[in-house]
Amino acid sequence: MRKLITLTASLLFCSSVFAGGVVIVHPSNTASLDNKAISKIFLGKSKKFSDGSEAKPLNLESGDTSAEFTKEILGKSESQLKAYWSKLLFTGKGQAPESLASDADIIDMVSKNPNMIGYVSDSANVDSVKVVSNF
Repeated sequence: MRKLITLTASLLFCSSVFAGGVVIVHPSNTASLDNKAISKIFLGKSKKFSDGSEAKPLNLESGDTSAEFTKEILGKSESQLKAYWSKLLFTGKGQAPESLASDADIIDMVSKNPNMIGYVSDSANVDSVKVVSNF
């Protein structure tokens, strides 16, 4: 019985540690997006989707999903990302994407604007948007 309880607790802990997410765009967006292209957009290295339309990234405010996106898609830690944007802002070469407070806020904005791209937790209801990547 004790082993069963320990196993159950371990599984619950592991599932919360590996919180994943999805990258979303407007349903009409037909651009080809792999993780490299997504990273370029979120790091300000590209301002357009592959089809030539403007790309406006939206970040989630800090949390598990944001940390996982930063690590898996951008290849940085949260502190490295802050330093990256601080340097670009200080030199006048860029500004970090707008941050919103919740999955619902990101989904709402992306569903209303074909130029926006964002990410949300994999448990969010993404029926009104198109998922282009998982992390």
